[in-house]
Amino acid sequence: MKTITIPADQIPVSREVEVLVAGGGPAGIAAAIAAARNGASVLIVEQRGYLGGMGTAALVPAFCPYTDHEKPVVRGIGLELLETMKQACGPDYMSRYGEQLDWVPIDAEVLKRVYEAKVLDSGADVLYHTIVSQVVMGAGGSRVDGVVIVNKSGRSYIGCRYVIDATGDADIAAMSGAAFQKGGKQGELQPGTLCYVLSDVSYSRFNEYLERTGDTGQIPALVQKAQAAGDLPHGRKEVSGFSWISDSLVGVNFGHIFGIDGTRAEDLTRGAIEGRQGIKVQLDFLRKYVPGFEQAHLVTSGEQIGIRETRRIVGDYTLVKEDFMSMKSFPDDIARNSYFIDVHLADSQSQMDIQHLPSGRSHGVPYRALLPAGVDNLWVAGRAASSDRVVQGSLRVMPNCFAMGQAAGTAAYLASTSSMTSREVPIRELQNLLVRQKAWLGEEVHAALNI
Repeated sequence: MKTITIPADQIPVSREVEVLVAGGGPAGIAAAIAAARNGASVLIVEQRGYLGGMGTAALVPAFCPYTDHEKPVVRGIGLELLETMKQACGPDYMSRYGEQLDWVPIDAEVLKRVYEAKVLDSGADVLYHTIVSQVVMGAGGSRVDGVVIVNKSGRSYIGCRYVIDATGDADIAAMSGAAFQKGGKQGELQPGTLCYVLSDVSYSRFNEYLERTGDTGQIPALVQKAQAAGDLPHGRKEVSGFSWISDSLVGVNFGHIFGIDGTRAEDLTRGAIEGRQGIKVQLDFLRKYVPGFEQAHLVTSGEQIGIRETRRIVGDYTLVKEDFMSMKSFPDDIARNSYFIDVHLADSQSQMDIQHLPSGRSHGVPYRALLPAGVDNLWVAGRAASSDRVVQGSLRVMPNCFAMGQAAGTAAYLASTSSMTSREVPIRELQNLLVRQKAWLGEEVHAALNI
């Protein structure tokens, strides 16, 4: 690649904080709230003008399950945020979803306000319309001393003692030189999806069709009929999901766009363009084939294509499929996960890899999976945590990101109290604080802590 040399430049120091959180998705939100509520000075840097990540920027229409089908395994800050959104959506919404914890539909505009209020109420600061363009490492290269940010105000430097990488793509870890993996053995990545919201639809007519025909809520019979007639492209044989915000408003997760690497602006651009073209095809299908969608109106599509998979850090521990299947617990557990393995097909001819745990069961998420090898003051929380590709297909969803974010933010606070490295944080003290702040770490940890 052709290069140029930029002259050395002096840039202003715009902020100095104890904990810098890069990325305002679920992991970053929970991390910022946890660190700030415990007393650390926190700044969360977000590239958009609002928080929420894939749930707001990409309009992912529902929260994946919080429960193991018997009890909530994601609690703490994540569950608090879910319940706050439900209350803020009003009485009609609460009458339908007030008791529901799995597949709860997202009202993105309500969720933006809820996230923002909770972060600001915690005492954390927020800086929007800003990206981290460079990481400045300290002597020896094992600590992040600060980051260079870019926004409409120009370039500036933020000094920090600790960093939580909640970018979803391990951007900060990669810039710090930490090792990572990406995709499968051939570099294949799960596809992206551009989600959207439709108005002027009828839940009652749609539901009447399901009851009359026995078709499922993902309408495979209609999808396959349309594919056979050439009205839909071949690929996945069902809609990923409809999430009914009200009787006449629905969020839609439908179809795949292949070959998208979410760490490449060129791919994100192609995903946006192809995604909008695909929505037109899908909308024509819905109006033509699906009862209740005859007058469907496209309200909005995601600001960006939804990304399921990019980098995964090489951490002090890497969760692997055997850990998931054996429902393994670890002495340094900081979260539990019961969401099924959900690896989407890499091309239109592939098969999805879906594997469930038994009801009431989960596996542990060890603290070490948040620690990128070789960097001593950085946590990576969210879908880029250290796992193999199969487990990433389970760990990547929003409730799990909340849980990992709360753990990372709490650990950063504890580290700041005694100038510790991330690896020196006492695990029992971290677990104790997490449990006291309503996180769920499993029966064994709770019994050992006597809480």
